[in-house]
Amino acid sequence: MAANVDVSAATPAPEITAKAVMAPVVGFLVPGGGHLIQKKWGRGLLLMVSIVAMFVLGLLMEGKLYSFNTGDILDILGFFGDIGSGGMYFVGKMMDLGQGNIARATADYGTKYLIVAGLLNIVAMADAWHIAIGKKP
Repeated sequence: MAANVDVSAATPAPEITAKAVMAPVVGFLVPGGGHLIQKKWGRGLLLMVSIVAMFVLGLLMEGKLYSFNTGDILDILGFFGDIGSGGMYFVGKMMDLGQGNIARATADYGTKYLIVAGLLNIVAMADAWHIAIGKKP
């Protein structure tokens, strides 16, 4: 016996707009930017301050910014975490920051701060996407 399914009650597919595409892209380049272009000021500024602070503190603790390396799985994972910081990662690499200093006890913590800043930015980009398509207020 087949069940009757009410198709009219199904959730409509989200509409993909230019803002929906731009929000994660801007959020990648500028942490919190995807929220700011959608006028989510509080959330955008909180994310911006948090991610930038973690990234800067990671650099000040002489943490390591990973480069693409296919030799070691931990280096690859570190790279994908770091590159999530978007524009800050590329600026840091161009300025030759994030060399890592194994002689300092804080350098390992700094490396973790840099990775977590990138991972938090990836979560923020997904959040900006969901706000833009109307799945989240």
